[in-house]
Amino acid sequence: MKRFFTVLAALMLTAAAVTAQEEAAKPAGTWTTSTTPALKASEFLFKNWSSTGNSQIDVTGTFFGNYKYTHPKFVWDNVVDLAYGYAWQDLDNSAADSAGGLFETRRKSNDKIDLSSVLSWNAYKGWGASFTANLKTQFGNGYVYDGIGAAAEETKQKVSGFFAPAYLTTALSFEYKKTDWSVSLSFLTGKTTFVCDDSLIAGGNTYGVIQPDDFNAADPTTFNHVYFALGSYVKAQYLKKDLLPKLDLYARAEIFYDYWKPSNMSWDNMVDPVTGDVVSKYALAEGETYDGLAQKNWLQRRAFETDFDFEVKLDYRFSDHIAANFALNMKWDTDFSGMGKWGHWQMYQMAGVQVFFNWKTPKK
Repeated sequence: MKRFFTVLAALMLTAAAVTAQEEAAKPAGTWTTSTTPALKASEFLFKNWSSTGNSQIDVTGTFFGNYKYTHPKFVWDNVVDLAYGYAWQDLDNSAADSAGGLFETRRKSNDKIDLSSVLSWNAYKGWGASFTANLKTQFGNGYVYDGIGAAAEETKQKVSGFFAPAYLTTALSFEYKKTDWSVSLSFLTGKTTFVCDDSLIAGGNTYGVIQPDDFNAADPTTFNHVYFALGSYVKAQYLKKDLLPKLDLYARAEIFYDYWKPSNMSWDNMVDPVTGDVVSKYALAEGETYDGLAQKNWLQRRAFETDFDFEVKLDYRFSDHIAANFALNMKWDTDFSGMGKWGHWQMYQMAGVQVFFNWKTPKK
């Protein structure tokens, strides 16, 4: 009997030692990081030029960081994408000693805060699950200008600012991932919109945050600053390093559909089909409310409560610190009525040359 217990104890110790060795042999998680600050600049100068043009100087600072933790069972990927820039313009082609100066007009040319974190698990042959959190907002105030110079500064209209709006998207998704591209689909996505500026809301720039007076004409004394939407979300992205020698391509498309907003009866100004009049809550008498909203056939439901966001970037590296780049970002936002004929569409396009630095770990 003593021999049995002695052999059993020896086997257990051996098994424990083998298990410990196997655990030690398993690859631990590793961090790979890439940090790229950059300064982009462009300059145009026109003097007595027959084809005409406006002189301009543009300076933009950007920061892009990718911080990924890879474990045998999961991947945690974090991205920081920041940009801020100004353009100094000579819109009236004045002389340097004129009242407004040579570059009398300063306009913001870029403003972006985009933070994302994705925790993903691989299940079977590229299929997996992921949890995504993404925050989008901007650093400074955004204005609409009428005219140029000092007059434009006096009449400018504020339409956005820091956390006005801001969008926080969280999603539990099914994901299919390959080396260069991935597609994720979520039927349980929360999108929270923040507008933390009472002056913007009072001016009608609510960005979809439903207000207490949305169904009557009373002037509110308090404002809602947050709207939570539950919906479905699709995201596809493609990243290819050295698509051609020294040319990198990044493309992203996101679609979000709000389950709740159509039933909440959000609307733009509508036209009464009988009278042809534009119907708005602001046309009602003070304190008067809409009665029987669902029964009024002219009250247009916005059933297409879908937001679309598309972005593409191209970078060509001349050297380790100089590159040419192109960026295009287009959005459709049903909660942004727009400025001018563009309506719900928004577009940003940029092309230029930048000086950049890049720090990576682990180093090659």
